[in-house]
Amino acid sequence: MKITPKLAGWAFAALVALSCSQKASFVTVQDGQFMRGGKPYTYIGTNFWYGPILASDTESGDFGRLTMELDTLKALGLTNLRVLVGAQGADGVFSRVEPTLEKEPGVYDEALLVGLDRFLVELGKRDMQAVLYLNNSWEWSGGYGQYMEWATGEKALIPLIDGYVPFMQQMARFQTCAPAQELFYNHVKAIVGRTNSLTGKPYNEDPAIFAWQIGNEPRCFSSEKEVQDGFIGWLTETARIIKQLDPNHLLSTGSEGVWGCEMSEELLERVCRIPGVDYMTIHIWPYNWSWARAESLTEDLPSAIEKTGEYIGLHHRLAGKLGQPVVLEEFGFPRDGFSPSREASTRARDTYYAYVFSQVGAMLQGVNFWGWSGFADPVHTQWEHGDPYTGDPAQEAQGLNGVYITDYTIDVIKEAISNLNQ
Repeated sequence: MKITPKLAGWAFAALVALSCSQKASFVTVQDGQFMRGGKPYTYIGTNFWYGPILASDTESGDFGRLTMELDTLKALGLTNLRVLVGAQGADGVFSRVEPTLEKEPGVYDEALLVGLDRFLVELGKRDMQAVLYLNNSWEWSGGYGQYMEWATGEKALIPLIDGYVPFMQQMARFQTCAPAQELFYNHVKAIVGRTNSLTGKPYNEDPAIFAWQIGNEPRCFSSEKEVQDGFIGWLTETARIIKQLDPNHLLSTGSEGVWGCEMSEELLERVCRIPGVDYMTIHIWPYNWSWARAESLTEDLPSAIEKTGEYIGLHHRLAGKLGQPVVLEEFGFPRDGFSPSREASTRARDTYYAYVFSQVGAMLQGVNFWGWSGFADPVHTQWEHGDPYTGDPAQEAQGLNGVYITDYTIDVIKEAISNLNQ
């Protein structure tokens, strides 16, 4: 899609009109409520996993697009962005995002680290904040599977090639693999303990960081007690390391909720009670969870919304018991007809989004939809090297769940944020 002067002008004008009214500050939790600047804080945000790559001085960097996207997000009021710190392993692996940050254990692409620094600087200029997740259960950014490969020599499996059952069995072994976990702890220390190379400010002093997050959708992938105990063990150690290095920022796990805890409320409660965890996260994917079928998204929408309400309600009650805010930090709904085309309508999605947004300030204190595609113009249905980044990572159809600046969904977002701010 061509970025027209009209769209660029709209973003700039709106940004000026919605100039920062709240001084940059850390977010805290008091009595189960987010607080910022001495006031209760709720938000509607998005997932923007590729932001630091755009900010980098690499072949894949695009600073012009980055500033356009951030100005537009700020103008819309989408100031909380959930962001991947970086991927692990080699480039050129099927379904893995690239360029990767950690090429080998402890060996980083310096240009991408500076990209992360620059990304945080740009957020700070706009009084925006990022939830930075440090790893991934899933293969699309290397994640725990890559640490297993480095530690044991066991090749990291790719679900679309090797099958989901073998992949999940491999991920279950990570829960008790001390050498792989140690490699991850070293990564955590390197990132959380980093000082911004552009400002000289330690990350632990930067209000552009909303929260650290242990990983994207950490799961134990097993109902066995030994595996679940190992799962809790490495989450606990990671939380300890993060809070020791950075007591100023919030910490979350990145969990999907009970769906990511073998459907066990007891296991989720154990996860949320880990010392240092400040708030509960949940994810909801109606299509992935078979609440809505590809061939009948519109017909299944009422049932999907009902199940969504039940899932949110369950976690709202549990979070209240724990005295924690709850954030639906990842949710998506496919385009009508299950089409990845940017031209496909979004009527079912827009209705679903409107329902989820209505829960902010009620059962939820924040949401981040998945994900922001903005001004991207996809070249291939499956992401290939050199293609622009969208909200959909490399293993998914580009545009299927992403929100473009041309989507009617933008109007739904603007209305929801306007209602939230009244």
